[in-house]
Amino acid sequence: MTLNDFIGKGYEDGARGPEKYDCWGLVREVRHKVYGLPLLSSFGHVRNTMPVEFTKAYRAVTGGMQKCEPEVGAVVAVFRGKLCIHAAVVVEIDGDMAVMEINAKTNCRWTRIAEFERNHLKVEYYRD
Repeated sequence: MTLNDFIGKGYEDGARGPEKYDCWGLVREVRHKVYGLPLLSSFGHVRNTMPVEFTKAYRAVTGGMQKCEPEVGAVVAVFRGKLCIHAAVVVEIDGDMAVMEINAKTNCRWTRIAEFERNHLKVEYYRD
């Protein structure tokens, strides 16, 4: 698969593909199918309306990872206060790094890292 296979895919809370994804479903698939990284836990029962559970899932995954600067394949965690509220993945677009994300308003898209960070108060990056 390539990144283009994901652009425009629809958002559905809890979806793990291949036609619809939520933010965590997209992170898992892009990392695994495009970059050959390990397939992360599904957490398919966690919904975007469950920020405490979402944060517990984030901690379970990133507990075995290293915090890092943006790099291709890194998991992107977005916070509101101490709660993790969104996940995305760092990708390479035309030789530059960007963030690929999905949500109900935009479906799947990529954004340059600087713009993504301007749109969110707190962003952290993690690598395996």
